[in-house]
Amino acid sequence: MNKITVPKTLKMLSLLILAAFFAINPVYAQRAPINVNIIIDGSSSLNAVRDEVTTWVSSRLDEILINGDTVTVWNAASTARVIYTGRIEGETREIIKRNIRDLSPSGNNPDFSGALRDATSRSQNVQTYSYTLLISASPQALSSVISNPQGNLLRFSRIEEFSAWRALVVGLNIDTTVKTAASAYFNN
Repeated sequence: MNKITVPKTLKMLSLLILAAFFAINPVYAQRAPINVNIIIDGSSSLNAVRDEVTTWVSSRLDEILINGDTVTVWNAASTARVIYTGRIEGETREIIKRNIRDLSPSGNNPDFSGALRDATSRSQNVQTYSYTLLISASPQALSSVISNPQGNLLRFSRIEEFSAWRALVVGLNIDTTVKTAASAYFNN
């Protein structure tokens, strides 16, 4: 019976491919804990898109959060208020999802500015990266955020548009990080 020999270079290549898979696959990737802020439009507009928003946010929580992350959730109703804050451990994701699902809308205009100011001040005191997700139940509500002084906070953001609502991923307090990275890139 012939014995198959695998060249040493092929073995090494196989190991490198396997290592690359584990490095890029989010299930196996290791990262430091992050600070996650979730600001949800708590105005009456939420009633029309509550199920869609809840499902979308819940799936993002499952994809993004790992044990050790810190999460703060705001109900940006007529006045912004924190409805949950804590560290991810065990079944914490389910508690957060339930708090979001049970969020009670009030008023006609969401207080995104108050929530963004609070999130900004909280993230300045934290030594980890802050990831902020802002959910607007109507496109009109979002325009008020962009046109006021807090609009500057949205400079490093990405908007995802859905049929009747919007999600913004906001980079709070990353001006220095962006400037340092840009400087390092152009100096090399």
